[in-house]
Amino acid sequence: MIRDAFGLINGGVERRNLRELVDSRAVGALPIGCRYRAIDFPLSNMVNSGIRNVGVIASRNYSSLMNHLGSGKSWDLSRKSDGVTVITPYSVRGSTGTYRGEVEALKSSMDFIVHAKQEYCIISSVDYVFTGAFDDMMRRHVESGADITALYHIVGRHGDTDRYEETFFDFGEDGRINVIEFNPRNTRLKARDLRTYIIRKDLLILLVEESYAKGELGFTKDLLRNNLNRLRIIGFEHEGYVGTLFDVASFFKVNMDLLDQDLMREIFLSKNRIYTRVMDSVPAKYMKDSVVKNSLIANGCIIEGEVKNSLLFRNVHVGPNVVLKNCIVFKETEIGEGSDLEYVILDKNVSVRKGTRLIGNAEFPMVIKKQGTV
Repeated sequence: MIRDAFGLINGGVERRNLRELVDSRAVGALPIGCRYRAIDFPLSNMVNSGIRNVGVIASRNYSSLMNHLGSGKSWDLSRKSDGVTVITPYSVRGSTGTYRGEVEALKSSMDFIVHAKQEYCIISSVDYVFTGAFDDMMRRHVESGADITALYHIVGRHGDTDRYEETFFDFGEDGRINVIEFNPRNTRLKARDLRTYIIRKDLLILLVEESYAKGELGFTKDLLRNNLNRLRIIGFEHEGYVGTLFDVASFFKVNMDLLDQDLMREIFLSKNRIYTRVMDSVPAKYMKDSVVKNSLIANGCIIEGEVKNSLLFRNVHVGPNVVLKNCIVFKETEIGEGSDLEYVILDKNVSVRKGTRLIGNAEFPMVIKKQGTV
């Protein structure tokens, strides 16, 4: 387990194509798999690696993120020394609550970085969903003598071939990254950057200060790409599942992927468990005429109608004669009698009137915003 590293998670990453889903919450607070949040994945990966000092960089709409993290007790990070620290925005002069790039976010976190007692920093982000400890990655980093190690995975291995606002690597014979392509329209490269890096603390401080002073605000496209010849930057492959939270369609896909039993076992039943804030509630209740197939149902739900290939978060009520197919329903939502919904995302506290019919598709699922009524 890693003992001499602290973690830094970019929980304030901007993904405007998530539309209504991030109007009132940060990307890190996005609900995943009926009981989890996006922040749970990078945070659990760090805890499973033995990291006990984690900073979470927050941006706008961070109240739900802070509420979810609390004292860090659910991740065993409620400690007198170290633990979890939420780094709120507005610490940089002239800040509007959002960051123009990862370098500016790191600059705003400089006080936390400087005062960290550990030698190495592991940086991660909330818009990639994957599981795994960083022990092997750290071992490779130290043994290779690398200045920076970047985590990547090969696209297409799990049917994921997105090319949206992403970075791809190419490698030389010595394993060093020698080409970085940012957001390419067409590329032959398949090694996709997962925005997870290992770097010495002193080197991180130096590079962030240099890049920020030059107005170079992207971590990969600026800081890494401009130092390919100056530093030894290598890659480390993650071979498991990777989901993305870039837009509504990718958010929908990540949740629907969890209906696959093999993937569920890989993510939630492996040795690298995903931890989350525990909330007690009564078991789900299935009424006499209910039909539920291939779905995830959280505690507190009441099912009277038909639910297929869907995910229901806590305390959802599906009324009688309702047909719900390929839907994601956030907590405290009421679906009225006789409604027919397919490829729909219902945010928290939504009310669906009796007899409502809403039909989207997998590429363009319909979204009903928080506390909406249809």
